[in-house]
Amino acid sequence: MPKLLLTVPEAAKALAISRSKLYELLASGAIRSVRIDGSRRFPLNALNALNNYVNALMEEAA
Repeated sequence: MPKLLLTVPEAAKALAISRSKLYELLASGAIRSVRIDGSRRFPLNALNALNNYVNALMEEAA
């Protein structure tokens, strides 16, 4: 079964960004996360939504 939730380092690595940039995206509302027992986790579908958003921006810029 694939992982449904990623840790902060895993999500940053999956998006090829730094942890601080990931937190900036979180603060801006560009990506969502959940807290489970005090630990922040990023649902895979949130990463996919951000990826789709970035792809749309790239298409607009072209």
